[in-house]
Amino acid sequence: MRVDLFDYHLPEERIARFPARPRDSARLLDLTGDGLADRTVADLPDLLRPGDLLLANDTRVIPARLTGRRGEARVEVTLHKREGEQVWRAFARPAKKLRPGDRIVFADDLAADVDAKGEGGEVTLHFDRAGPDLMAALEAHGSMPLPPYIKRGTDEAEDDAHDYQTVFAARDGAVAAPTAGLHFTPDLLDRIAARGVRRALVTLHVGAGTFLPVKVEDTDDHVMHSEWGEISAETAAAIAETRAAGGRIVATGTTTLRILEAAARDDGTVPAWSGETSLFITPCYRFKAVDVLLTNFHLPRSTLLMLVSAFAGRERILAAYDHAIRSGYRFFSYGDACLLAREKP
Repeated sequence: MRVDLFDYHLPEERIARFPARPRDSARLLDLTGDGLADRTVADLPDLLRPGDLLLANDTRVIPARLTGRRGEARVEVTLHKREGEQVWRAFARPAKKLRPGDRIVFADDLAADVDAKGEGGEVTLHFDRAGPDLMAALEAHGSMPLPPYIKRGTDEAEDDAHDYQTVFAARDGAVAAPTAGLHFTPDLLDRIAARGVRRALVTLHVGAGTFLPVKVEDTDDHVMHSEWGEISAETAAAIAETRAAGGRIVATGTTTLRILEAAARDDGTVPAWSGETSLFITPCYRFKAVDVLLTNFHLPRSTLLMLVSAFAGRERILAAYDHAIRSGYRFFSYGDACLLAREKP
């Protein structure tokens, strides 16, 4: 399909620079009925049904943005995919002068050697520490890898370490937040449980590739980034029980949807699963696992806008986005949300 079919104009003032406070006060555009309804995330329990299963991504964002020096030259890197206990692929700026064998010193107790150099500013870094020691060093010297469209002054970033994590965050590995999960609070989860909705978790470590623009003219030519994920036996059992009882599978965010669809069999069953996925969902994809999707508003010409268009219908999504822009909704990672029902085939 032509990528320009997924374009729209967004005024810059519609891009959210900070999250709603409290989190569940964010606006919610409800597309689960015949038309559009303006609600808030706090209304979500009333929009779910007893017997539904709400799934969320428990990945935790690591402080993946580092500033260091190669000799006297300043280098910025953003880690985006773990390749081993000490090895990460990363985007570097400036990358042009970096060569395999170069050492980048980030702090007295953290340095990395350039193992390899790829395209588009990508390098492979081999750190001088591993596992928990590396994570501790990143916590000490790294910063949260906010997407490039969120502009920050030096005195505005102190809350991001908390704001850019979901209440579900438990497993280190993401370099971008699964942003639909940012809307949840403990009180909202309690009210969802009181509604008779069960919860389960999946893991998908979101990579920085989620921010990369689609630069080709046709979706067939786009190479999707891969991400590691896991579905536990417990979660697989909860999905099977929900299906058997006639409940709906409700995905919190596109990352949750992608791993469920990556693991799902043709008959709609979802087994326990672990591995890499580069699933690229565009219109004409046949969904197998997910019935309802809670998601934020996505960038023009992005793979995520293509995904939600496949799920709920391209014309309906673009009409909903037009309504959201005219109605003052806030867009992207710290923005508002929409609730989508899967389009009937």
